[in-house]
Amino acid sequence: MRRTALALATLLLCATAGATNAPAPTRIPDAAISTAAQLREQALADTTGWQVVESLTTEVGPRMAGSEADARAVEWAKAKFKALGFDKVWTEPVTFPKWERRSEHASVLGAHPQPLTITALGGSPAGTVEAEVVRFEGLDALKAAPEGSLAGKIAYVDFTMNRSRSGEDYGIGGTVRSRGPSEAIRKGAIGYIMRSAGTDSHRMPHTGITRFDEGLTPVPSAALSGPDADQLNRLVARGATRIRIALDCGWDGSYTSQNVIGEITGRSLPKEVVVIGGHLDSWDLGTGAIDDGAGVGITMAAGHLIGQLKQAPKRTIRVIAFANEEQGLHGGKAYAAARVQAGEIVQQHIAAESDFGAGRIYAFNTGSGNAEGSREATRQIAEALAPLGIEYQPGKGGPGPDVGPLAAKGGAWAWLAQDGTDYFDLHHTPDDTLDKIDPKALAQNVAAYTVFAYLAAESEGSFGSEAKDVVPPRE
Repeated sequence: MRRTALALATLLLCATAGATNAPAPTRIPDAAISTAAQLREQALADTTGWQVVESLTTEVGPRMAGSEADARAVEWAKAKFKALGFDKVWTEPVTFPKWERRSEHASVLGAHPQPLTITALGGSPAGTVEAEVVRFEGLDALKAAPEGSLAGKIAYVDFTMNRSRSGEDYGIGGTVRSRGPSEAIRKGAIGYIMRSAGTDSHRMPHTGITRFDEGLTPVPSAALSGPDADQLNRLVARGATRIRIALDCGWDGSYTSQNVIGEITGRSLPKEVVVIGGHLDSWDLGTGAIDDGAGVGITMAAGHLIGQLKQAPKRTIRVIAFANEEQGLHGGKAYAAARVQAGEIVQQHIAAESDFGAGRIYAFNTGSGNAEGSREATRQIAEALAPLGIEYQPGKGGPGPDVGPLAAKGGAWAWLAQDGTDYFDLHHTPDDTLDKIDPKALAQNVAAYTVFAYLAAESEGSFGSEAKDVVPPRE
């Protein structure tokens, strides 16, 4: 009996010791919750986010990666961080291939001659092709075409995106853009066109990057506006239709831009950082207001408001204006690689990127290898966000585009889901301009990012950043 009692006591002691040694759940102090409520109301009444977007889109305008405006945008961002009171401002180099657009034209030939409104896809080569166009309802139909069946012809993929709050059809539309040209080349095509990856009915085509698989000779590739795609469909229905595509564009060496970084230094854990940001580059057709001037304005304003507090947060708030997201997430990849090289992944407390326009945020979640251990802190942040009309959706979401490479190396991430119902009306078009932003919706975004970043910086415990390779969920 004594041996049994002693064994039970030993087991109990070990279990108690194990419980004592287990890390406590991550949580946020009550005082921080109270301060966050004040920040939330202040942010809703503040216009800094709008002022930043207005400044960027007016003073710099479109800022395609590698262009003269790219360099001006970097100088603008450095000056803006300093003007907003960030304690430390610096840049980190990002080198990438440089693609240029010079001119683009298309027309229908033959019995029904008329112009077509197109835009070259980023990465397309220059060239002029004239040929019969062959229509496919989607990428799968193109893949199913017999080998050689498009010899001497122009492939046309006519996938139509549906409108939704999450923008989920962009996964298909973006794939038509990125994978379609290579599939067309494999079937023998000498050119490629697609219905724009968008949801509008305006005569404004959507650009975006495409890729050509290794070993293939690239062909001129472009996107039609929605109305022009409809017009071409009617012409094709009347019989064989020839079109002419003339593009002057292409790769021209390499370029080194910069990730521009501003910090509000933490009071007690300054080397641990809460990362928020957006991408500084845009396509050249509009002024990059929703993609992604809004994200830059939202996160710069959030950092600025936190920096106005009498007492700095426990951890550092790091705001990043990422370089060249549009042509391959180059800024996000460079930032993640630099953190890996410096052994700083665990110091990336949690990260979030605003890159889905300026629609109101409607959902929130976080994720990492320690998602359960930090669930209480995530719930507390969600409660502080609820007055903004934001719902806690555990198990949903994923990291933003430029945060994705950091998350893939083990960094914890947060998801602040924006309403993208009309985002793909404007995305990558000449219509991406300042007037499309609702200042009140923008302020709601600023309030959400301010609350999230401040509370994450004040948390007791970890959100689970750990140096390891993972496959993060798609946003």
